[in-house]
Amino acid sequence: MDAENTHQVFDWLWSSGQLSGRDIHALPALGIEVVVNLALPTSTNALPGEAERVTRDGMAYVQIPVEWERPRPEQFVQFAGVLDAFRGHKVWVHCAMNMRVSVFIYLYRRLVLSESDEAASFPMREVWTPDETWQAFIDQVLLAKPHITK
Repeated sequence: MDAENTHQVFDWLWSSGQLSGRDIHALPALGIEVVVNLALPTSTNALPGEAERVTRDGMAYVQIPVEWERPRPEQFVQFAGVLDAFRGHKVWVHCAMNMRVSVFIYLYRRLVLSESDEAASFPMREVWTPDETWQAFIDQVLLAKPHITK
């Protein structure tokens, strides 16, 4: 894969930085059925026509544009809802560098899958240590414990 910080989290969930056109074309061979993008369409490394490329290769495409400086708890709830809606399908989640995604996956593993902090921190601990903005976001979401179905 050309995408930076690529990690397989579960047999059904992968995460990475921005996908290339070649990456997208390779996803169906991995059994990927859904691509979720948490980056803004205006991100510096955004792939023009990504949604069209993904859907042309027979996969579903969902974009939840999370602003780097202002992640919002309701976006995490939306993300968890997307994973719930596609339960039983193989999902690839990406953003620009796998920083946003790794935090969202951490929160999903803690709040929805009820995993320990240590288990849930993969792949986040491999990608980065959240800065002040993102640690505050993590703390806010964990404290709020939003209602999310499993």
